[in-house]
Amino acid sequence: MLLASDTLPSHTGYVAAAYLVFVALLLIYVVIMAFKLARFERDATELVELADRRPGAVEATPPPPAGEREQVAAR
Repeated sequence: MLLASDTLPSHTGYVAAAYLVFVALLLIYVVIMAFKLARFERDATELVELADRRPGAVEATPPPPAGEREQVAAR
């Protein structure tokens, strides 16, 4: 009778270590992207505030709802 431990290769520790390294690298990548996104949002907010404070700046108006866009395009 064969035991399960007799049929498993002896390198299973290397496979587990490889998966751990992959997950660690993936986590590091996600954290770096989160920091970059936060910095981008902060910079974009600052640019909008600077544009609003500029003399002669026009306030941004939101686009019209979808139904009104079709009516404006038909004119």
